[in-house]
Amino acid sequence: MESSKTGNTITTIRLKKATEPKWYAVYTNPRAEKQVRDRLLEAGVEVFLPLQKTMRQWSDRKKLVEKPLLSSYVFVRVVPLHFSRVYQTSGVVRFVTFEGQPASIPQNQIDNLKLLINSDAEIEVSTEKFARGDNVVVTRGSLAGLTGELITTGSHNRVIVRIDRLDQNLIVNVPVTYLRRQ
Repeated sequence: MESSKTGNTITTIRLKKATEPKWYAVYTNPRAEKQVRDRLLEAGVEVFLPLQKTMRQWSDRKKLVEKPLLSSYVFVRVVPLHFSRVYQTSGVVRFVTFEGQPASIPQNQIDNLKLLINSDAEIEVSTEKFARGDNVVVTRGSLAGLTGELITTGSHNRVIVRIDRLDQNLIVNVPVTYLRRQ
């Protein structure tokens, strides 16, 4: 922290804020998400790769496999000083940007992703633009604490969790009795 005195007024500049790591989305080569995650971890970068368990059918067997929830995306938590460490990682294509600058992802959106992948909910990914609905919070069940937009389609009540900077939506069916307006 740095302070300067001007007459009777003290101005405080917080340097800590600029050095706090933030979450960013990194676009990877196709099907390279797990390798990029491992390489970034080896380079000392905090990484989050949301994986979803799905059953795959081959001609001779079925197997439960983990595949990335968001194809070609890995999340990194870094300070801008360490962007070069991420760029130099094999398999990284680029940071997701907004107005030419790497776009930070709010912590609550990363928390929502973690909550989703640790639940038993069936998740569907969509890039469709939805009309703005009621903001809701899930109050019961394995998704308790999840926040998002409520979209009602027919007899299904769906919660949309929007990851703004990626233009991606995660769609989860939740009983309406588990929801409360935020």
